[in-house]
This record gives sequence, C-alpha cells and structure tokens, in this order.
Amino acid sequence: MKNKNYSIDMCEGPLFPKIVSFTIPLILSSILQLLFNAADMIVAGRFVGSNALAAIGSTSSLINLLVNVFLGLSIGTNVLVARFFGSRKENDVSETVHTSVLIALISGATLAFLGVIFAPKILVLMGTPEEILPLSSKYIRIYFLGMPVSMLYNFGAAILRAIGDTKRPLKYLTIAGVINAISNVIFIVVFNMGVAGVAYATVLSQAISALLTMNCLLKTHECYRLKLSELRISGEKLLMILRLGLPAGFQGAIFSISNVLIQSSVNFFGAGAMAGNAAAINIEGFVYVAMNAAHHTCLSFTGQNYGAHKFDRIKKVFFMCMGIAIFNGLTLGLLSYRFGPNLLSVYAGTADKDVVIQYGMLRMGIIMLTYFTCGTMDVCVGAIRGLGYAIMPMIVSLLGACGMRILWIYTVFRYEHTLQCLYISYPVSWILTTMVHLICFIIVFNKLKKEA
Repeated sequence: MKNKNYSIDMCEGPLFPKIVSFTIPLILSSILQLLFNAADMIVAGRFVGSNALAAIGSTSSLINLLVNVFLGLSIGTNVLVARFFGSRKENDVSETVHTSVLIALISGATLAFLGVIFAPKILVLMGTPEEILPLSSKYIRIYFLGMPVSMLYNFGAAILRAIGDTKRPLKYLTIAGVINAISNVIFIVVFNMGVAGVAYATVLSQAISALLTMNCLLKTHECYRLKLSELRISGEKLLMILRLGLPAGFQGAIFSISNVLIQSSVNFFGAGAMAGNAAAINIEGFVYVAMNAAHHTCLSFTGQNYGAHKFDRIKKVFFMCMGIAIFNGLTLGLLSYRFGPNLLSVYAGTADKDVVIQYGMLRMGIIMLTYFTCGTMDVCVGAIRGLGYAIMPMIVSLLGACGMRILWIYTVFRYEHTLQCLYISYPVSWILTTMVHLICFIIVFNKLKKEA
C-alpha cells in the first residue's frame, strides 16, 4: 500500500524528520502559489500603474469569501483520506478520491458562475473607488472563469498531502510558476493587455498545475489512484466530507467577510492606502504560508495517527507543529518588518513609491510583529480537525476571530477612525482565539484518548 517514493508513514518511526520532510515542500509550494500573485501585482504595479495594483489587491478578500467555502471541502478530503490511509482501508481511500474529484469539478463550475455574475456587483457594495472598479471587475471575472481547474488542483493536492506526499505538488507548482511569470511578461509587456493579461496568466498557470496533479493521480498504482471509469459520488463519503469540510469552509468564508469589511474600511482612505495595504498583504502571505504549513502538517499527521489510534504521537505532533509555527512566524515576521521598505518598493512604480511604502509599513508594523499568534491559532485548528471535530473550531473561530473583528470595526474603529486602530483588531482576535482553541484541543484529546 505504501508508496516508497512519495508517501510518508506518519504512524511509525521518528516524528521530527518526517514532519520536516513533509513541511518544507509544503512551505515551498505555498510560496510558489504566492509568487503567482506577487508576480501579478509587481508586473501590474510597475507596467500598468498603482490603480492596477490597487484593483488586483482589492479583489483578494472577495475572492477568498467566495472560494473558501469550497476549499473547506478539500480539508474534509484531506482528513478523510489521511484517516483511511492510516488505518489501511484501501477501498475507502479509493471511494473518497473519486468522490472528491467530482466535488472539485462541481465546486469549480459553481464558483465560475457565481464569480462572473455576482462578484462585480459585490465590489460596488464594498465601496471600491470608481477609478478602480472597471479594472477590478475585469480581473475578477477572468479569474473566476479559471475556478474549475483551481479546484481540481486544490483537491488533488489535498489527496496527495493526506498520504504524505508534498514533493510532487511542489514540482507541479514550480512548472506552473515559471509559466505564470513568462505569461505575465508576454500578456502585459508585449501585448499590453493590462489587468486582463494578469488574470489570464494566473488561469493558465492554474490549469497547468491541475493537469499535472490529475495526471499524477491517474498514473499511480497505489490505492489513491484515480480511474475515470469509476468517477462517481459515494453518498457515505460525500456526507463525511461535508461534515468535516463544510464547517472549515464556512469558517473561512466568515473570516473573509470580516476581511471584506476591513478592506471596505481601507478603501475609505483612498487608492494610496489600498495599494500600500495590498502590497503589505502580499508580503504577509509569505510569512503566513510558512506558519500555515504547520497547520496542514498537524492536520495530516493527526489524521493518520488518529486512524491508527496512536495518541502519544498525536501529542508530539501538536507540540512540534506549534514550535514550527512560532519559530517561522517570529523569525520571518521580524525580518519582513526590518526590510519592509525594500520589499514594498518592489511592488510600486517610481511615481507612487513613497505612498505605497508609507501605507504598507503602517500595516506591517502591527501585523508582522504579532503574526506568530495567528500561526498558533491555525495549528490548534489543524489538530482539532485532524481528530475529526470540525464544528467546534468553526464556532470558536467565528466568535473569537471574526466576531471580534466585526465588533471592533463597529465600536472601537468607529470612534478611533485610523488605519492603525483598524489593523490592531488582527492581533487582538488571534490571541483570544488561540487561548480558547487550546482549551478545546485539550478537552477533545483527553476525551478521545479515554474512549480509545
């Protein structure tokens, strides 16, 4: 059953080398995905202008709002495949794989429809400035047309992560990343397509990564092999994926609603603040994925070991992943802040460089120095979901992180109407939510261990 070249036996042997072997390719894969966006924004900012940079940045929170519900289902796929793989239930692994691929296609088609029809209207409701709106609408419509291939990649990568394979997704994203960078230059610099060229380059790169991932699943000889003739939805597996994935998806969507409100508040301060905020968020993304890789590692390792009923290893996985998240968050956060002006200047054109740096550093001074607390929050969520509890972390996150931010916007920010006050809502929500998640993990872990 075990693929000696790619899969990792998470239930036997030394843990730390396996966690590192799993996490590093995952971090690099996530960084490559961010480089897609970074390349988009850098080329747009330098060759099209700050309005194009602001237009692309202003769509990110809305894209996440619509996409996260369906991406949550891929988390359900990851937990389920990991659990069945750890308990050596090959038929259940196969049924989950085929059900998940169909879910990916249906999700992608649904998102394409919703995004093309409704996303531009929501941008208006978000208060996107008139000079930015046409560019934002054009970008987001093209972006959402690529959702079917985006979903195929994300679900396929979730399956591979569940069996311990993070190396092949890294290879596929490397190929797609090179294509994305080349396409950006061709579409924008050569053909002068503006933000439309940025969107087309992104969709093309996503299609390449999806094609390579699906080809991997089609050609493997292991239990997670994809056979087109067996593509059908298992009612039992669908319900399990929904039970595990929908709470995660709704949590991500509600998180995005709070971020949409924050983006709308940033829009109030004008295009300069929007461009600086967009550039800072893009830089933050590199720190976040280094921490969030620990979340996915904890999710997969906990899922396999829970399937094998090895609770002592689950505890060790939790502490190791927590340490990785804190170390990465503190180290990279401090380095990003230290070199913030240099990093931000990469995103801006010559004419508006000072404005982008000013507003970008305003955000980074608050977020980067406290970002590690977001990493600890995510690791706790990964551990609880890996144990099969999906609704509990959703409720805690909604009340602690999202609810706190929304409450902050309508109370504290209303009386202290500054960007600094707005950004402080992030670390406050992360710290409070981490504390509650930690208590929940201890309760769930002890309960399941006693039952086992």
